[in-house]
Amino acid sequence: MINTKYYKLERCEMTSLLPEKYFTVLEIGCGEGNFRNNLTKKNEYWGVELVDSAGKIAAQKLDHVLIGPYEELSNQIPDNYFDLVICNDVIEHMTDHDCFFQSIKNKISTNGFLIASIPNVRYHKNLYNLLIHKDWKYVDQGILDKTHMRFFTKKSILRTVVNHGFIVEECIGINDSWYKNFLDRCIYFASRKILGEDIKYLQFGIRLKKP
Repeated sequence: MINTKYYKLERCEMTSLLPEKYFTVLEIGCGEGNFRNNLTKKNEYWGVELVDSAGKIAAQKLDHVLIGPYEELSNQIPDNYFDLVICNDVIEHMTDHDCFFQSIKNKISTNGFLIASIPNVRYHKNLYNLLIHKDWKYVDQGILDKTHMRFFTKKSILRTVVNHGFIVEECIGINDSWYKNFLDRCIYFASRKILGEDIKYLQFGIRLKKP
């Protein structure tokens, strides 16, 4: 079942990763086009959206919207054109993320940027279900979204983008959570001491530069 709220999100937590200058913007997985509300500079904004209903709404807000899978539409997107490419929770849905990185890199102008959010498979709730409940259950949304084709840790996503020739300018944890129950909080903080600070983040946000 499609969660229609997902396509309306503005993703304000990603704004700190925006570069200072951009004039041409491409968003892969643009939903209903609401991320554009975060951009204060005048720009030409393209979007690619898989879901037809969301893409039609985005078409009323963005300058160009292509509806369908990126892999089938990439030849309609100009090469070496975009100062900024946005991929919010998209890369994990790609059948071949290596091919995607190589393709999207060709769409970015020299010294252009890519910002992305990527779910963290080491998120503490996911680790708890795996290690304590011995379970790995796919669901409709979240880390184990049944439509996810790949899973990443902070280390693996950084290794991947560097291997594809990007320069990592920034990598931050986003959307950390808080337990209300005192006992759960104690277990959570103890786990962080053992397993590392990265487990508290649902996602990582990165800003990459094309050399």
